[in-house]
Amino acid sequence: MPAYAVPETADAVTTVSTSTSTTDPAFRRTVWALGLSGFAIGTGEFVIMGLLPEVANSLSISIPQAGHVISAYALGVVVGAPLLAVLTAHWPRRLLLVVLMLLFGLGNLASAAAPGYPSLNLLRFVAGMPHGTYFGVASLVAASLVPPGRRAQAVGLMMLGLTGATLVGVPMAAWLGQHWGWRSAFVLVGGVALVASVLIHRALPHLPAPEGASPLRELGALKNPQVWLTLGTGAIGFGGMFAVFSYIKPTLIEVTGLSLGAVPLVLALFGVGMIAGNLVGARLADKALLPTIGGTLVWSALVLLLMLVTAPYAAAVSFNVLLVGTVVALAPALQIRLMDVAGEAQALAAALNHSAFNLANALGAWLGGLAIAAGMGWTSTGWVGALLAAAGLVVFAGSLWQQRRRQSVLAAATPC
Repeated sequence: MPAYAVPETADAVTTVSTSTSTTDPAFRRTVWALGLSGFAIGTGEFVIMGLLPEVANSLSISIPQAGHVISAYALGVVVGAPLLAVLTAHWPRRLLLVVLMLLFGLGNLASAAAPGYPSLNLLRFVAGMPHGTYFGVASLVAASLVPPGRRAQAVGLMMLGLTGATLVGVPMAAWLGQHWGWRSAFVLVGGVALVASVLIHRALPHLPAPEGASPLRELGALKNPQVWLTLGTGAIGFGGMFAVFSYIKPTLIEVTGLSLGAVPLVLALFGVGMIAGNLVGARLADKALLPTIGGTLVWSALVLLLMLVTAPYAAAVSFNVLLVGTVVALAPALQIRLMDVAGEAQALAAALNHSAFNLANALGAWLGGLAIAAGMGWTSTGWVGALLAAAGLVVFAGSLWQQRRRQSVLAAATPC
């Protein structure tokens, strides 16, 4: 098994044996185990969106009330990511990842047995808590196993499970939920998570926490303006994709005129776009990290604006939906950026990245909904999405300006 070391400074992000690469068999076993966990998490997070009518009928509540279950999970991610990252800062990494997946798996199995609406919300909150910390620590583990020039590709490969869930896991679990009840979908997710926890234990070696790791040191990330600016870039800029995707189904039906049965085929193209964006974006980030972040935000604004033009035409909007999925290229790039700016507080910063993405989900869906409710039409989400991408680009530009200003101050203060 390749050597492993969690980075302790921004200048020493990765410590690995020089022979380790993304084609190394041991690395691939590790990535498969981590990726299966991501597959379980992605399926568990998104499948409920297609089963809201079944949940509502089963629990005798309205569909909007059933939608609160989605919010409960997202809140669990936002709260759990920083809380668990800080409290477990000194835990060995293999043990931490196994425990997080066990907690996620048990949370989903318990969700399947929830007797009513309040308990289901509570259990979805619990199931969401390990999400951000898992992906943050798993990203650090994956990046630590390869040379510095391949960090983003390693993170991208690990994230394939999450993006692949939108293409395979969610449709499979949704089909199961529609034919055997929504509870069976959570049983499937919980079972996959428990299997993944066993594979993580077998594939990863004992991985100690960084020397001197502590909750107090992790909290040091919160004093770093670059951490906040990078998180802000994701929370705002990534929201553009969610502004459009959250309302893509009614847009395809009401504006494009697609039948209900054709919608899943178009949504599958979104999953293809996510996988492609994840892989291509990771490669570009390894070659030129900062241009990749800025370029992806510009690309996001353009493809989201295209929805205004393509929405009435089935072939054009289908291809456009695929392009919208490629915006996920921002995820591995921002994860690596956080590793570079977080200093010794790697775990908390990496976990907070996924809190930021869930905030982006909430922000995009909320603003898109406001535009639609104001009578601006289904395609108005394209304007909302483009503006959010542009706003994220402004925050990113502020991050670069602050970084250059700090470097200039340090250079001026350093004796010749």
